Amino acid sequence: MRGRDEDTGEYLSPSRSQQRREALEVLELAEKLASLTPSQLAKLPIPEDLLPHIEQTRRITAHIARKRQLAFLAKQMRREDDETLEAIRDALDEDGVAARREVAAMHRVEAWRDRLLADGDAALAELLEEHPAADRQHLRQLVRNALEERKRNKPPRAFRELFRELRALLVGGTHDREAGSDGDAVAFDDEDRED
Repeated sequence: MRGRDEDTGEYLSPSRSQQRREALEVLELAEKLASLTPSQLAKLPIPEDLLPHIEQTRRITAHIARKRQLAFLAKQMRREDDETLEAIRDALDEDGVAARREVAAMHRVEAWRDRLLADGDAALAELLEEHPAADRQHLRQLVRNALEERKRNKPPRAFRELFRELRALLVGGTHDREAGSDGDAVAFDDEDRED
């Protein structure tokens, strides 16, 4: 009997079901890796010999060919030791936590922007209590301009600028001012076009 201890009769290796479950976990990990951008992949502790296989999988778009390439990538990944795969999983989990944290911060900024536009000076006073270093006059002007833009159906320039100022204030990012006024505007254009 293959895989059993002759004396005790116990299995020496994982059962076939366990092996299938582990293979499916590696296949799911391969799918996640194939869906990442090259910059995201560069942040992960991926062995150099797997990178060409991941890149090739990313390029294939035909369904059956992609499925076959994913299976091949998973096979190559199963040859790696468990510690390597765990390190990749842990890094992906940390990246996911950071992304959720960033999304929550953006939602908080959007909520403040909406409150400022809806409640005006009352919301601004509350914001200034929490963040006394904020520029009251500039924020008030941006709120007025955003409301005027909305009323006249103009492009939301001040609306976006208000978002950037609030993000710099609440999240603490000063990279917007360093990058210029259009630094991250492209990344948030879709969010800002809700009106």
